[in-house]
Amino acid sequence: MLMDFFRGITYVPQGFQLLTAQGLRRFVLLPIAINVLVFAGLLWWGAEWFHTLLLWLLPPAIPSEHSGMLGQLLTFLEGTIRWLLWPLFLLAAVVVMFYTFTALANLIGAPFNSLLSARVEQHATGQSPPQAPEGKAFLAESVEAIMDELRKIAYFALLGIPLLILFIIPVVQVVAPFLWGLFGAWIIALEYGDYPLGNRGIPFREQRRITHQHRLLHLGFGAGVLCLTIIPFVNLVAMPTAVIGATLLQADLRSRTTQAT
Repeated sequence: MLMDFFRGITYVPQGFQLLTAQGLRRFVLLPIAINVLVFAGLLWWGAEWFHTLLLWLLPPAIPSEHSGMLGQLLTFLEGTIRWLLWPLFLLAAVVVMFYTFTALANLIGAPFNSLLSARVEQHATGQSPPQAPEGKAFLAESVEAIMDELRKIAYFALLGIPLLILFIIPVVQVVAPFLWGLFGAWIIALEYGDYPLGNRGIPFREQRRITHQHRLLHLGFGAGVLCLTIIPFVNLVAMPTAVIGATLLQADLRSRTTQAT
């Protein structure tokens, strides 16, 4: 039903509302803080590298080499070019950060997302998932979560290659952006649904079956999260919002299944 698509979208604002709930804040703020520090470090390193590159490409004019009008002209041109290149560097850095923030956030936040999902389920239903990760096993869970995240990235990239090819095929390329958007929403639903389902020991193949069984619901949720990731600054909280929303979605599906039986 089409209403399932719109109902799926509603889990995004529901997730957003729980970001500051008691018992969840540390799992929300810690990965965001780590991510911001990583990007700040990369930006600082990039600025230092760019400054060194400018000094190599545009070495300061030596006064003894040029004098008079020529020296003044060279100094003016050098300053003007530097003044133009720095804003371009900052713009490029912002664009790169904009498109890579979500991917890096997922990788860095992977060890925390299972814990966040478990706490959300306990908050929403009063019960923890059977295989909720414990603090003492956090290191082992972290390594496993990161490796699983890398495997999913490789899997999703492999699925996306045929869709990318559509962009260069005449006529078909007209619908390629629409198909790519659907693919993105589907992948997001699988990506974040893995945390609540993985906490229950459900393998990835079974996760895909569950997602496909309620595909419009999950597509709506994925589309809502996708919209969140393309909004500057708001995308800082896209990952925890999606984890919380996906957990609420799966909890509702289990509740509906239980009531039906």
